Amino acid sequence: MTSGSFLRLALAGAVASGAVLMATIPANASKAPRTVPVRLLALNDFHGNLEPPTGSSGRMVDEQGNTVDAGGAAYVATHMKALRDRNTIAVAQGDLIGATPLISAAYHDEPSVEFMGKLGLKVAAVGNHEFDEGYTELRRIMKGGCHPVDGCSPAGKWKGAAFDYVGANVLFKNKHEKTDALAALGGAHSSKIKKLLSDWGVPALPPVSIKIMNGVPIGFIGLVTQTTPSIVTTEGIKDLTFVDEVKAANVASKLLKLVGVKAQVVLVHEGDQVNAGQSPDACSAVPSAGNRIATQVDPEIDIVLSGHSHQAYVCKVKDPAGKDRLFSQGGSFGRVITQVDMKVNVKTRDIDRASVVADNHVVTRTVTPDPEISAFVQTWKDRVAPVANRAVGTISADITTAAAPSGETPLGNLIADAQLAATREGGNAQIALMNPGGVRAPLTYAGSPAGEGDGVVTYGEAFTTQPFNNLMQVVTLTGAQLKTVLEQQFTGGPNNQAFTKILQPSANFTYTYSQSAPWGSKVSGMTIDGQPVTDAQTIRVAANNFLVGGGDAFLGFTEGTDLWSGPLDVDAFVDHLGRDNPIAPPATDRITVVQ
Repeated sequence: MTSGSFLRLALAGAVASGAVLMATIPANASKAPRTVPVRLLALNDFHGNLEPPTGSSGRMVDEQGNTVDAGGAAYVATHMKALRDRNTIAVAQGDLIGATPLISAAYHDEPSVEFMGKLGLKVAAVGNHEFDEGYTELRRIMKGGCHPVDGCSPAGKWKGAAFDYVGANVLFKNKHEKTDALAALGGAHSSKIKKLLSDWGVPALPPVSIKIMNGVPIGFIGLVTQTTPSIVTTEGIKDLTFVDEVKAANVASKLLKLVGVKAQVVLVHEGDQVNAGQSPDACSAVPSAGNRIATQVDPEIDIVLSGHSHQAYVCKVKDPAGKDRLFSQGGSFGRVITQVDMKVNVKTRDIDRASVVADNHVVTRTVTPDPEISAFVQTWKDRVAPVANRAVGTISADITTAAAPSGETPLGNLIADAQLAATREGGNAQIALMNPGGVRAPLTYAGSPAGEGDGVVTYGEAFTTQPFNNLMQVVTLTGAQLKTVLEQQFTGGPNNQAFTKILQPSANFTYTYSQSAPWGSKVSGMTIDGQPVTDAQTIRVAANNFLVGGGDAFLGFTEGTDLWSGPLDVDAFVDHLGRDNPIAPPATDRITVVQ
């Protein structure tokens, strides 16, 4: 299917649904009850965790303040069934796939998307990780077909997602398709709708999804963080632009209103951080990007369900008209299900906001796992087992993702060491730098149920730590350019770094940074193999292709020259794990912090 025909179907389907609703929902239905109940059950940032996540990723603070084991597809299914009633619509706020364990990633996340269909999911916003393999692959996941390189999975030809993916702020850069897209709407639809879409641009994804529950239409607007281009590989989204979430939501809200849908819910893959250790039902969110969206989108929008920051909170915020509006998120990795109950007025077809009640339910593992989903997960586990259970090395203790005051982590430093080792020959790398967001899970010393034994690292565990299949690359930077890259770790610079992101350095590279110095003057004392770095010298720097392409707002990498490409990052990591066993957790003393 071409991008043009996909777009025409998306727009025509969304608007046609609304037109039908206007004809079938009488505004003066005197015999109908005054209000009808609707329940939403929401998940966000599942990241393909079909098996119960391990370590800190598999624990959650519950409503009583206890830290409990949580997550796992079979447990999610059990809790969902217990919470579901006849009034339920299941929704999600993005990152259902991408950065996933091998059980899902080995088959391009088809198992995770199929699981979501089995849960009864109806609508999901796209997250940034839905674009990890590019827009074309996301469209295949949505619509079906076998992978163009790897072919069909053991389950056969992929049938496509059983739910709607929506993303109102994802547009095509090139607007030449606009005429064809609008022509698909035909003469039967409002000229106001045509003008609204014409002025806005060409959506690359359906902007909205409309579901009917108890005779009333509920409109869902999908949004993804506008920072997506800086946190995914650029090649796969080169034809797309990600516009401001608030502006996109407001256009989508007008579209819904024009077709008679007044009960409106935003599913946004953007959120806020929280004060640690709080109940998942507390309003512990520290106002930031998520709060901006939740407070600024059109007053017609009744509820904002968020994601991306992997936190759990339930808040009431004020909309631009001064009315209360729910703003919540449900953690990550399938550890929390957000339940939202509401009443919708049959006459006005709008949500009674005073009736909205939200509750974050921790997905505990003290319940009986759903037998159908347990069998489903086991099937995929068996399929990937020969690869996943292969031992690749040993460790002497847990190698964690806990950050030292410098921002280094033991596992981040170990990965940087592995990347330097893999790129010295061929790429002539002198140092390596690893982005912290690419380190997805710790390595634990205790053996897993697979029976590999204590201290043994399997390929599946290594892949869970490094799941992106990024390419290792090496570029030449001057000392001055390298200092600029390191300055870009901190907020306050021209690249609008949202928060400090400390690159993990290989063991032979050290430097100092000042907490109080202004941006541009924070970094000093760089050394390589104990020798001071000068501004004029040239340095071969290894990093994954995401960073080399300017990812995570490290635009200084794009000034590099003499690009060399090497192995996949996971292969570099696996090779390193196979040497000098057992590997001890590296020290976090490569960066010195001063006031």
